[in-house]
Amino acid sequence: MSSPDTPTESVDELLVGFGQALRDATITVGTDDVLTFTTAVAELDVTDLLDVYWSGRATLVRRREQVPIYNEVFQRYFLAFHPEAEEALKKTMKSSSTAGATLEIPNTEEGLPGDLSPDEVKLGYVASTSDIYRHKAFADCSDAEMRQLRRLMSRMRVTPPKKKTHRTTSTRRRSTLDMRRMARDSMRHLGEPKDLHYKTRKHKLRPLVLILDVSGSMADYSRNLLQFAYSARRVNAKVDVFCFGTRLTRITKALDRRDPDEAMRLAGEAVLDWDGGTRIGESIKSFTREARRARLGRGAIVVVCSDGLDRGDPQDLAEAMESMSRIAHRVLWVNPHKADDQEWVPAAMGMIIADPYIDEVHSGHNLASLERLANRLSKVG
Repeated sequence: MSSPDTPTESVDELLVGFGQALRDATITVGTDDVLTFTTAVAELDVTDLLDVYWSGRATLVRRREQVPIYNEVFQRYFLAFHPEAEEALKKTMKSSSTAGATLEIPNTEEGLPGDLSPDEVKLGYVASTSDIYRHKAFADCSDAEMRQLRRLMSRMRVTPPKKKTHRTTSTRRRSTLDMRRMARDSMRHLGEPKDLHYKTRKHKLRPLVLILDVSGSMADYSRNLLQFAYSARRVNAKVDVFCFGTRLTRITKALDRRDPDEAMRLAGEAVLDWDGGTRIGESIKSFTREARRARLGRGAIVVVCSDGLDRGDPQDLAEAMESMSRIAHRVLWVNPHKADDQEWVPAAMGMIIADPYIDEVHSGHNLASLERLANRLSKVG
């Protein structure tokens, strides 16, 4: 989609001009190819050089040997600044926060993306400041850095946890003999089994429940944890998301929007106690009541994201955590104050009370820790 300050006609002219530049560089580009290119860019973000690059790479390049030429033309066309008025749009695209924060295009003299070996950087780009942002705590990031981090987080893929079922399926691996199938097979061959057959247990997605603390003490982290929940929901229909401050609010349907900004807006409107107080015990007790009524969270991986600062009754929290630990398959707690301290000991009263019922504690204070959490979720099922 085009930005508010970029007329659609100017964007189309720019993209068509890029197709002509490729023709001038001996790459055969047809009118239908250019139309496909513009349609692809329209579905993405025209101000993001990464989206524009790969849209053109997928629709305008037909042979491998054309990739270095394409890269050179792309650099010259979109990154070479000239004083002409028509170059203003290119400057706008180059100054996109995403392009500047996550990736840099190498100089032609140092090598082009098409010339890189498989062991080098993916996508034909060299990582720049993204690694710095990935390990920088959310609380220490500026507003501009947070926008860039959220763009990176929108590309995160949370692999759903799986569990074994009692149902079986055929497999070629030498594991458990499928005696029933072999008996049926032998009856077709006068009592002699023709082949050995094996079976294995089927897997299915395990439910994942995210309970996010959006109280005032979590203000530096709640938006990013919500973005993480959105990424998880996008790839797994069995993800349920709740937010709590002084009360529990289910926001699963709000996160079903394709546009992440729209999803964040609807979630913010649904949660009435954003940046308020914290009552962890009452909120988790509300979740366990809902779980018993609708079988929600039974056998699920439950992830509670909170700093443990609770203003409620400690006895309520202890009873709620004990009840939830019986319902859930595993209880994970994400506390940003843990950071990268391997010998961290909880100091907040809420964390101390909940600790006996928690299976694992993660930090979630920066993008790298959320990536580790996403990787762990795929294995904890």
